[in-house]
Amino acid sequence: MKQEKLSYFNGNITIDADICNGKPTIRGQRITVQTILEFLSVGESWDEILKAYPTLTKEDIQTCLLFATQLMGQRYSLQKIA
Repeated sequence: MKQEKLSYFNGNITIDADICNGKPTIRGQRITVQTILEFLSVGESWDEILKAYPTLTKEDIQTCLLFATQLMGQRYSLQKIA
């Protein structure tokens, strides 16, 4: 069965099983939202990220943060794994 391709924030965040193992990416590029969040979490500036990934825009970084914020706003159920 073919997996559906999903997009959020007007296509700025895309999920495609054929790209980066289905992780959310920026505009279908092989740059994951997780990668950008990891750079931010270790203190990289937006300018440093944009220099490392010249195809990105400031809007892309902002959209990653918005996407993560929406995910954290969801309800979660935790289960202990044996």
